[in-house]
Amino acid sequence: MMERMRNTIKNHSDFKTDRAHPYMSNGLFAIRTRRAKFPGDARYGLVVTKHNFRFAVHRNRVKRILRDWIAYAEKYMCDDMDYVFYAYPEILGDGITRDVGREKMVAGLREIKWRHDKKQSK
Repeated sequence: MMERMRNTIKNHSDFKTDRAHPYMSNGLFAIRTRRAKFPGDARYGLVVTKHNFRFAVHRNRVKRILRDWIAYAEKYMCDDMDYVFYAYPEILGDGITRDVGREKMVAGLREIKWRHDKKQSK
């Protein structure tokens, strides 16, 4: 039986984040976080804009790709944080394979977790 994935953020106001919480960016996507609205039931949201991806087909593909990478790396996500993922156009580049994307997602979530733990220990 497949494990249930995290809930998604659907309310516009829940997408608002600030620099006080851990964040990271690489060439494919950015991750911003905030304290979870419902602790123990952390959520994630995807931001795939028309400005970066003109066609709906591309926006939908990017969302599928991000969901796959998130499902693979979910064990590195903190339960007390909500995550917002912003997609960059390079995510659809030629050299970006499934494995490369998954590795970048794991690296990004590990960095967020490290920053979160470092901030908690202060």
